[in-house]
This record gives sequence, structure tokens and C-alpha cells, in this order.
Amino acid sequence: MKKGFLCLVCIGLMGVAAALQSCSDNESEVTNLAFPNALVTVKPNANNTYFVLQLNDSTTLWPVNMHQSPFGKKEVRALVNYRMPTDAELDAGGIDADMPCVYINWIDSIRTKPFINSLDSDEENQKKYGSDPLEIIDDWATGVEDGYLTLRFRTTWGSGKHIVNLVHRQDVNTPYYFSLYHDARGDKNGKMGDAIVAFKLDGIKIPQDRSETLTLEWLSYSGRKTIRLKFHHSED
Repeated sequence: MKKGFLCLVCIGLMGVAAALQSCSDNESEVTNLAFPNALVTVKPNANNTYFVLQLNDSTTLWPVNMHQSPFGKKEVRALVNYRMPTDAELDAGGIDADMPCVYINWIDSIRTKPFINSLDSDEENQKKYGSDPLEIIDDWATGVEDGYLTLRFRTTWGSGKHIVNLVHRQDVNTPYYFSLYHDARGDKNGKMGDAIVAFKLDGIKIPQDRSETLTLEWLSYSGRKTIRLKFHHSED
């Protein structure tokens, strides 16, 4: 399934599984097919002859039942519903037994795009990239991990196409300061709904200091808001 913004029909998304088993394990687990149980980065090789799922900064998963990324050669963030494979599925997968293996029930890409460098001021950014309000939802889908800022947000949806852009604010004297701009393109009279978008932080040196945070600013329905998100590291 490929979509631009993935609108979340259900609010109660399942969390990422607490533990993964290696390919040598043969236990299976019951999975609710209606919900994603992980947020991953899909990483194909140069020719897309195989791909892996980056679950977090230290865990890479091998899909035993899919050999090519359904999203082509492009690296994207995605929601996935997976389970542990059976012995027969592991034998068919043919990969290093030390790598955690999964069987993909379904996978759906998240709109994934680069950030943008700031213009001279916030006013100029608003004029170019939009000044419509939205809300950032502080849940498991929102965070900084694997070189991406992934955001779950809420706004009114009708039938139009909305555009959100992440802007690196070099005009603000704060490290890792970003603003999110929303252009509803006139689509302001629909119902409230959620979506997820991911921004690749290429060109930003990811700090190793656990105390460092990324600051995100946006225009909410009740005025300007900011949130500080910790850079995730595998030992956290």
C-alpha cells in the first residue's frame, strides 16, 4: 500500500514489540492485523534486490517473505505490521541466523521528504510555506530516530492536498531548531484527522550527547507552540 499522508483511522496504535527473536527462533506470535506494530525505515540496496527494516538505531530486521522493497530504490519511513516467521518461512528466507527476521503482513509508506533551509525570517517562511494551524500529537509515532524526525499531526481534512514543510531555522540562535509550516491550500472546512510525515535530517550532525534535543516550533490552533524531542540512541 502506497499513500502520501497516511491518515490514521484508529487513534489507539499498537506500540513496537518489546523484544525480537533471532532467525533461529521458531515461536510465532498473534498479531492484530488491523494495526501497525512498528515504525521503521525501509532501506533497499542500490539495485533493490533486497531490503531491510531499520527498527531503531541498533536493530535491523530482515523480511523473509519480501525480497524487493515495494517502494523501489527510495529509502522511506513506513508503518508495518509484522510477526515472527515460522520455521518453513525462515528456511525460505535464507539470511544470517543472527539477524532478527520478520514476516511482513502489510507495510505502508509514510510521506518522507527532506527538510528545507530557512529564508531570512519566520514571516518569509510563512509566506512561502504556509501559515495554517495544526497540532503535533505527542505519542510513540512522534520522535527523532534513525536520522529522521517523524511527526504525527492533526488538522482539518476535506478533499484537498495539504503540504507540510520542515524548515531548519538558522536565524534562531538555538542548535537543532526547526519550524513546521502547513499549507492547507484552502482545505479548512473538513473534519479533524491525523496523519504522519517523516523528514530526513541529512546534513544535520546528529549529536551523541544524550542531553541534546531537537526543538520544533509550529502554529497550533491556540497559538505558537514548541516541543523538545530527545535524539534517540540505542543505549537509551
